[in-house]
Amino acid sequence: MNKISSSSTLIVEGKYRLGVRVYYEDTDAGGIVYYANYLKFSERARTEMLRTIGYEHQDNGKNYGVSFVVRTCNVEFFNPGMLDDLLEVETEILMVRGASIRMRQNIKRGSQELVLMEIKLACISSNGNPVRIPIALRNRISDLILLKGDG
Repeated sequence: MNKISSSSTLIVEGKYRLGVRVYYEDTDAGGIVYYANYLKFSERARTEMLRTIGYEHQDNGKNYGVSFVVRTCNVEFFNPGMLDDLLEVETEILMVRGASIRMRQNIKRGSQELVLMEIKLACISSNGNPVRIPIALRNRISDLILLKGDG
């Protein structure tokens, strides 16, 4: 089993998993997760995955002069999350190109799939123009794709 780990997180076979508890603030009046909060959950998972491989937004913004923004997000909703659920956000890299990263994120409650997202991130400079992902960072992200096939 191929893995990358830091002191508190683990990426196994190219997939990063983040547990998220559903709080009252995440739900509507009926105790169902408000749809936009799945975007927040997925953002946290992407951020933590990148942090695990050594990309911290503020430090690398200064070091590389780049940041990532969501270019596209396709979301499919299957089942509702509920108040107090413990959800898992699974994130995997599908493709890394010169200035973009394509990811899949699956939000589950146990084995039940709730939400499936495909996200495209664009790498931009400090003035908002698209730029190539710095090679060192692109290589670290690409390593996650390689881990998927070697399990």
